Amino acid sequence: MAGALSPVVVLWLFYLATGLITEVISNNASVVLLIPVAASTAAQIGASPFAFAVAVTFAASTAFLGPIGYQTNLFVYGPGGYRFSDYFRIGAPLQLLLSFVTVGGIVLFWGI
Repeated sequence: MAGALSPVVVLWLFYLATGLITEVISNNASVVLLIPVAASTAAQIGASPFAFAVAVTFAASTAFLGPIGYQTNLFVYGPGGYRFSDYFRIGAPLQLLLSFVTVGGIVLFWGI
């Protein structure tokens, strides 16, 4: 399916997938899990595997959608009186904004 899409769209989808996966597993584990898949997909569609590796690496550090995605989020969850929906309400727009900025920066600086 990746061959039917633009390489930039595929790169963005890998960024989003990594951001979602890092919400439930650690950022290190999500990188280890997705870099081989991303690099293989990039090679198959004629894109730069390095650009895909950078996107996966950056996205793995964006656990903004919930309190369980990163230790610090969980530390302040109870004492701060936050609700789960507070993280999603603020984190989802931030995640989306960073996905566009990061993918655009990768395309601009390293090409695809």
